[in-house]
Amino acid sequence: MGLLELRGISKHFGAIHALNDVTFSLEPGQVVGLMGDNGAGKSTLVKVIAGNFPPSHGEILINGEKVHFTKPVDARAQGIEVVYQDLALCNNLTAAANVFLGREPRIGFWPIRILDHATMYRRAGELFKELKSETRPRDLVRQMSGGQRQAVAIARTRLSEARLVIMDEPTAAISVRQVAEVLSLIRRLSEHGIAVILVSHRMPDVFDVAHRVVVMRRGRKVADKKIEASSAEEVTGLITGAIAAA
Repeated sequence: MGLLELRGISKHFGAIHALNDVTFSLEPGQVVGLMGDNGAGKSTLVKVIAGNFPPSHGEILINGEKVHFTKPVDARAQGIEVVYQDLALCNNLTAAANVFLGREPRIGFWPIRILDHATMYRRAGELFKELKSETRPRDLVRQMSGGQRQAVAIARTRLSEARLVIMDEPTAAISVRQVAEVLSLIRRLSEHGIAVILVSHRMPDVFDVAHRVVVMRRGRKVADKKIEASSAEEVTGLITGAIAAA
């Protein structure tokens, strides 16, 4: 039984068909690279899975049970988290404060309750250690590298005990060393049984960490293959349309 299963998902915006009959499944701990050119339907598919858009047609199943998402909090309740490209971090706060943003533990008695910084620092430190990241709970986000910022965003999903993490272009515009750090974080998630959908234009990254590659073109899924059964050349052909389907 798959963690996530999409059956015949379509999304129409009036006369515009952003998604057409997209079907695929995802197992716990599996990393799937989601690839395609701009306008291929990747972002719409992610937003359907994340609860931003209800599908026009089709079904979403979690652990074999049908679910209906009308807003992102519905998807979050099912263990689906999204790490967007901008990461949505507060540069003026510490790593720990960002991990707990909006979910801060408090101590004391009403009406006087204060933030429990000790618990935040301890738990954030445990999450960074689990991810094997060099990020420290007391460090300010504005002083961090791109890889460390990704670690903060991923640690936030671990705090909510996510079962599926969708990562939107996590290695865009960062250095080679930081790319290696982010890919290592993705492997850590997979090792802990957390499924990952990696949305990326970077072919080497997908072929480095993904178990499968799904290729979208003009709102349709044109390939869904094990990574070892495909190649960068084939995926490029599928993205551009030189290869119709695989």
